Amino acid sequence: MIRVLAMLAVLMTDIIFPAAAQEARPGQSGAGYVGSETCIACHEKAGAAWTQSHHAKAWTKASASNVLADFNGTDYAHDGVFYQFSEADGQYSVRIIGADGTVNEYVVHSVVGIAPLQQYLIETEPGRLQSFDVVWDVEKGGWFHLYPDQSLPPDDGLHWSGPYKNWNARCAECHATGFQKRYSPARDTYASSQAEIGVGCEACHGPGSEHVDWTKTSLPAPKGYGFSMDFASAGTQETIAQCAGCHSRREPFGAGNPVPGTPFDDAYGLAILRPGLYHADGQILDEVYVHGSFLQSKMYAKGVGCMDCHDAHSGAPKAEDNTVCTQCHSPAGNPDFTSLTLKDYDSADHHFHPKGSIGAECKSCHMIERVYMGNDGRRDHSFRIPRPDLSVELGTPNACNDCHDDKGAEWAAAEIAKRYPNAAKRPHFGRALAAGRADPVAARDPLLALSLDGDMPGIARATALWLLSQVPHKEVADTVAPLLRDADPLVRAGAISVQRGAMPEVRAQRMGKLLDDPLRMVRIEAAKTFLDAPADRLTVNTKASLQKAMAEWRATLQARADFPETHMVLGGMALTMRNTRAAEGAFRQVVRMDPQREDAWVMLARIAMVAEGRDKATSVIDEAMAILPDSAALAEVRAQVAAN
Repeated sequence: MIRVLAMLAVLMTDIIFPAAAQEARPGQSGAGYVGSETCIACHEKAGAAWTQSHHAKAWTKASASNVLADFNGTDYAHDGVFYQFSEADGQYSVRIIGADGTVNEYVVHSVVGIAPLQQYLIETEPGRLQSFDVVWDVEKGGWFHLYPDQSLPPDDGLHWSGPYKNWNARCAECHATGFQKRYSPARDTYASSQAEIGVGCEACHGPGSEHVDWTKTSLPAPKGYGFSMDFASAGTQETIAQCAGCHSRREPFGAGNPVPGTPFDDAYGLAILRPGLYHADGQILDEVYVHGSFLQSKMYAKGVGCMDCHDAHSGAPKAEDNTVCTQCHSPAGNPDFTSLTLKDYDSADHHFHPKGSIGAECKSCHMIERVYMGNDGRRDHSFRIPRPDLSVELGTPNACNDCHDDKGAEWAAAEIAKRYPNAAKRPHFGRALAAGRADPVAARDPLLALSLDGDMPGIARATALWLLSQVPHKEVADTVAPLLRDADPLVRAGAISVQRGAMPEVRAQRMGKLLDDPLRMVRIEAAKTFLDAPADRLTVNTKASLQKAMAEWRATLQARADFPETHMVLGGMALTMRNTRAAEGAFRQVVRMDPQREDAWVMLARIAMVAEGRDKATSVIDEAMAILPDSAALAEVRAQVAAN
């Protein structure tokens, strides 16, 4: 136990009192970047498709050819703030007159995206880029605010100048090639760099210098033609993982782009089907991008990959109409996917809508669309069968009522039952997850059944395990112990979290092998379980593996030292160590970064009460409620402090 706490103390010290910024780049390669223009010189056809793609335009310089907004003296007002946009000598500027009359003027640093909206980056101090939240509607023309219904004062973390809108930390790695964040916690500054702004050729293929060097020789082709990501020999899973690095809701383990070809679970921790992100049945809710929903699909389970539907270099669907679906779902079928039922799906006998109507489009029923960032429609990639019966039962949305919004879910369920009588009888993991969200104790049996069902999507099984972990129980930990060896890393990681219910000695024994798991995500989850483990009973080999896994965990936290969320984790770790001074420092850092973090203020008040008494706790609560006057949680803590 002492050894584990010592490791944790080193981890805490390195994060809270850093000696220097450190890099954490899984899969680092020795090859160098050469730039997309070098690639296009030989690969003209691929380059032509890429040049006009959203990838190529993901991040560009602020030039006349890239800026689509009207900066010719236009203006916009929101929540008492007045914005004026202008251009002079090729330099684009925004002048902001605050609600209090303060005036600030900023130069546009660079441009994000081309459609359906365009966003602009502002360099608020050397190296620090912020995503401005008044954006340009490319389709309609005109400025609009990303959060029209919210009042976001400058001290709010969600204000455009706050930590959640920091480009270096939150966005750049998926809009650049060869990005390195280079954040200094000690100075709270960025010295970020990238090989290329925009998602260039090497963002997917890997650094190209070894490939270019080979082309100048007569030698046989090296493995992968000199690239770190060998698409020629990569399987579908590896290709999906390469796309998923950006097209997913996840936490990065490093401080920049992992080298292409790095396994997804070595570089990221995927967000599972948690409340606020997904509906209970797995449908998209928040902006979760694509990968988490695709993992739920039968298409994924049958081996379909991104490139079966999308062009590799333009990124666009291979067809805009139903053809992209009927290349497989048709009477002819597809020899690559022999389990398909051979049937004419592009007919009224299947979709019951007039030919050429929106209702006759496959995506209308099987890929519901939700709008994010004001006007950006994103489609759910779970390719699910509409289930209005689940809407009646669980309150989840359904594709039928997306269009027929003047009718209720009961009507839609009845209509589906007429056409497909057995549809509502199909089992669905959403029932277990909805019950688990409401009461994980009462839903223990269906959650266990889901977690153990190898025919269900791994992301749903992992979510069931997460819900089970909310109420630790020895019997549950024992029941899911075999899942620690599951083929799906999400399931293995989920089963680790449930082991909190096992006795520390048993837990340490079960976790030993997982400290050497092939994937970093699993190793880190295993390391976390040793915070209260009896380290004196561990073998020499297990102790060595634990030290390595702890170091990996430390590196991931260091990589996110500019995230308020990281310091919340550090505060919790410090409390586990009974180090109230370190915990207070961590929670203080949270509220410095984001004064609106109610949970951090509550912890500071509780620590003050225990460490220094009622007067100090009251002082902290007064400080917090000056910022959050309507906080019910802080009012409750105040009442508790007054009662003691």
